[in-house]
Amino acid sequence: MKFDPALEIQNFLVFGEFGDVNPSICDSSTYTFLQANTMEGVFEGDIEGCFLYSRQWNPTSRYLCQALSRMEGGEDAQVFASGMAAISSTILELCSAGDEIICGRTVYGGTYALLANLLPRFGIKTHFVDLSDESEIEEKISPSTRLIYTESVSNPLLEVMDLPKLARLCQKRSLKLVVDNTFCPMILSPLRLGADIVVYSMTKFINGASDCIAGAAVGKKDFIKSLVDVNQGVGMLMGPVLDGFRAAGILKNLHTLHCRMQKHSENALILANYLEKTGLKVFYPGLTSHAGHSLLGELMNCGYGYGGVLTVDLGTKANANKFMIQMQEEKVGYLAVSLGYFKTLFSAPGHSTSSEIPESERVKMGINDALVRISVGLDRNMHETWKLIEKCLP
Repeated sequence: MKFDPALEIQNFLVFGEFGDVNPSICDSSTYTFLQANTMEGVFEGDIEGCFLYSRQWNPTSRYLCQALSRMEGGEDAQVFASGMAAISSTILELCSAGDEIICGRTVYGGTYALLANLLPRFGIKTHFVDLSDESEIEEKISPSTRLIYTESVSNPLLEVMDLPKLARLCQKRSLKLVVDNTFCPMILSPLRLGADIVVYSMTKFINGASDCIAGAAVGKKDFIKSLVDVNQGVGMLMGPVLDGFRAAGILKNLHTLHCRMQKHSENALILANYLEKTGLKVFYPGLTSHAGHSLLGELMNCGYGYGGVLTVDLGTKANANKFMIQMQEEKVGYLAVSLGYFKTLFSAPGHSTSSEIPESERVKMGINDALVRISVGLDRNMHETWKLIEKCLP
């Protein structure tokens, strides 16, 4: 039977014959030992399964890690205080001074700023390339290259990455493939498509309530173990820990993710079709006109649709701004960054979520100030919602 991430979570049990329906929240920073040599063994990394200090593991966050591992078809996971904490911890665990990274040209602005502005201060260089052009990737690979970083579906232009092709290239050149799957939880399973590590901003679809900031990394046991190593693990020593209360809330919301992704995708496809019929340029992989439509159809898990985010070109910055303001006034949703909320959210990525990218680079990527990114909500009747949106169009 084809892999179904929702079924994997459904079959994830944390209790035995008797216990809470939801895991009890552990509100402790440190944990007791019966023997001094056991504590010593945990510190040295010789003993696993014991809780030592919540900066490393917390019983509640551990449940969330195990559920995420099952959802992704991975071996283990670690959760973080934000998506950027997950991304930066993963990259710094894999790279040292003198190393190089190859990254897709179109990525989230915060990721771009990390790679282009911050990491060079630590001697780590990034080459931004068109990941659909294998010759361009090969040209940038050197003995110092450690990983290829990509978003499974790019932010904000919704370009679909050929993950199996990138995975084969990475395996051939002994590189790690790190995939940000924030836009497509359950829709895509990057680890099963050949990626080494998948990262998330759980702030978005996974949590789905816009009430917390959180991130995750899922991969092999050895990698996660290295992240939380007490002597040199980035996830341990930099302390980007996720609070147990937040972990408990995300775990509860995770069990409705399959329903939410189905409805987000259903509504986004309806809206994308309506917008395209007006003659506007729409970026959404669920449309047959989208360059990545067939590829995503080949790679995706069945039943979850093509995602809940689309981007539309309104022609001018003035049109984009007027459209968003009127959408908010018509109660369609909120003029706000982020995505994955039950209400529709919209923003102009050129001067919000992609603003860290220099304008000259945004032009090369195809990101202009007329673009509006829409995270489509869980509206009961999207056809009725369209009547409101149609009134807002320039």
